[in-house]
Amino acid sequence: MKPLNDVIAACPPSGIRRFFDIAAEMDDVISLGVGEPDFVTPWRIREAGIFALEHGYTTYTSNAGLPELRRLICEDLEKRYGARYAWDTECLITTGVSEGLDLALRVLLNPGDEVIVPEPCYVAYEPCVSFAGGTPVRVATRWEADFAIDPDAVEAAITPRTKAILIGSPANPTGAVQPRAALEGLVRLAERHDLYLISDEIYDRLTYDDTHVCLGAVPGARERTVVLGGFSKAQAMTGWRVGWICAPQAVAELCVRVHQYTMLCAPHVSQIAAVEALKEAEGDVREMVADYDRRRRVFVKGLREIGLECPEPGGAFYAFPSIRASGLDSETFAERLLHEESVAVVPGDVFGPSGEGHIRCSYATALPQLEEALVRIDRFLGSLR
Repeated sequence: MKPLNDVIAACPPSGIRRFFDIAAEMDDVISLGVGEPDFVTPWRIREAGIFALEHGYTTYTSNAGLPELRRLICEDLEKRYGARYAWDTECLITTGVSEGLDLALRVLLNPGDEVIVPEPCYVAYEPCVSFAGGTPVRVATRWEADFAIDPDAVEAAITPRTKAILIGSPANPTGAVQPRAALEGLVRLAERHDLYLISDEIYDRLTYDDTHVCLGAVPGARERTVVLGGFSKAQAMTGWRVGWICAPQAVAELCVRVHQYTMLCAPHVSQIAAVEALKEAEGDVREMVADYDRRRRVFVKGLREIGLECPEPGGAFYAFPSIRASGLDSETFAERLLHEESVAVVPGDVFGPSGEGHIRCSYATALPQLEEALVRIDRFLGSLR
């Protein structure tokens, strides 16, 4: 048989899923792993989806998505962050942010182009760059600096083949929210070297001190920046698969072109539910964010009390404590914790070399479960002493 695609064949399976496939076969496991809200989609949003089904909204929409939804997204970005995009030419609805990332990379990259990816980062970033024909180039961030991106370190990684910089803020796995100064430095860098910026902002609403900066609103960024967002996290709509891209018209038009030949459109029912989410569910979002904040404070305090240094996550719903004091590497720590105490976490090195010595713990689970997890982790640490 002729060989299959070399790039895809060389891509390892997700380091996140391996642990949770094991955990699924075990009893009494507390999972702090998968990045999914434990909230059900708020009722008013579900009701809008039910209404849409009952009234026959089961057809295709336009390729770019429902005009009302695109208008609402652009209005929200301008009101919340001062980022201005034309809903009819610079915004499209995607089947989740994952598709948005894939579209952006396919449109921006030619074979061999390099994309700088500060890490630790979401596990899909590097594979998606490779699938689009590009070459990911890692730049380390440090937990001692709260995982802030250092523009000087990024600049040192630029070559004549560099095409773009891909960041996520608030970040998975670290919970880091990039400070304005770091983002402004990246924009100046992109202007100086004529680079594109791709900003994954799926966790924008999940910040705890209102420090999120939309990269598209930073002076000088707009004409070279692709902003990605969606409804999975803050609105607890993971299974509805609704995301969006806002980008300069030339980029957005080509994203629609790929989208119309591959995905065609995001689900009609899901888009109607997303309209309801933006129009009526702000109170629900605030309640969920407040609950995550309570969990964050309890869990991070608990990690520190049992002897694990942990940076304060400014956003998302992940803690990224250091486990270096245990004497174990990240994968060994996670494996033994799962088998000995039935707590599932993700080893930090699956997010990049800078993640070694850490584990990712999602606090998007009920507070009693988080408290029991802390008891079990403490017991596990005691067994190592």
